[in-house]
Amino acid sequence: MSNLYRDRVRAAAARMTAGVRDADRHPTTVAAVRRARRALPGDSGFGDPLSAAGRDGAGTVARLAGRLFDDRPTASREVTLGGLQVWHALLERTGRSGNGGEVTIVFTDLVGFSNWAMRAGDAESLALLRTVAAATEPEVLEHRGHVVKRLGDGLMAVFPSPQLAFDAAVACTAGVDAVEVAGWHPRLRVGIHTGHPRVIGGDYLGVDVNIAARLAEKAGPGEILVSDATRAGLDPARVATRPKRTFRLKKVKGVPHEIAVFVATPR
Repeated sequence: MSNLYRDRVRAAAARMTAGVRDADRHPTTVAAVRRARRALPGDSGFGDPLSAAGRDGAGTVARLAGRLFDDRPTASREVTLGGLQVWHALLERTGRSGNGGEVTIVFTDLVGFSNWAMRAGDAESLALLRTVAAATEPEVLEHRGHVVKRLGDGLMAVFPSPQLAFDAAVACTAGVDAVEVAGWHPRLRVGIHTGHPRVIGGDYLGVDVNIAARLAEKAGPGEILVSDATRAGLDPARVATRPKRTFRLKKVKGVPHEIAVFVATPR
């Protein structure tokens, strides 16, 4: 093979590679693949930083795949993420991703913590939070719950059933009642709601999460508020409930209808 022929072959190969690269990066091609992804099962945004934060296999692979591409949008990147999107959707359908099933969501926080912390200072505040965490988080795990995230002086957790969530809330409330730091006895308040939130990355999102958070905001010191959806899954022989007549969730953004709220106490 002559040098001239080799040079021509190399030049042709270089032009072909450049053409493929240009097509891969062409906005029209990228847009077409993105439109095709929207027709596939699953989350068409899968692969963004939010969804790729998950601890499941698809989330891990999405993070690795993202490192194989530069920041410029390409059709090949969209095709790769489209395959992961379908994989993740299949995991959801088989229940292996932990997504889409019914869970009971619990929010807690300490009543008056912010005002007390301003007076007590950082050292005492940190000591209190550590003591509260030691009194509450083991109870979440004991009742088959999972701490989704810690929220300063509270937490968000999910449980496989309303009864387990309520039992954990009772145990957490009792544990916090026994805490005393710098002469202050904190009081826990709890909101519980059952629904089908979206699981994106390692977090839970959606209307059902918002409802549980609102319930916690409206609970009084030592009070456990539950939605009617959660109340339906509680054992009436073990749990007494009464309407929280002063409060109903209505005309709240993201909440499709009025929700009855109850104060729940162990019998």
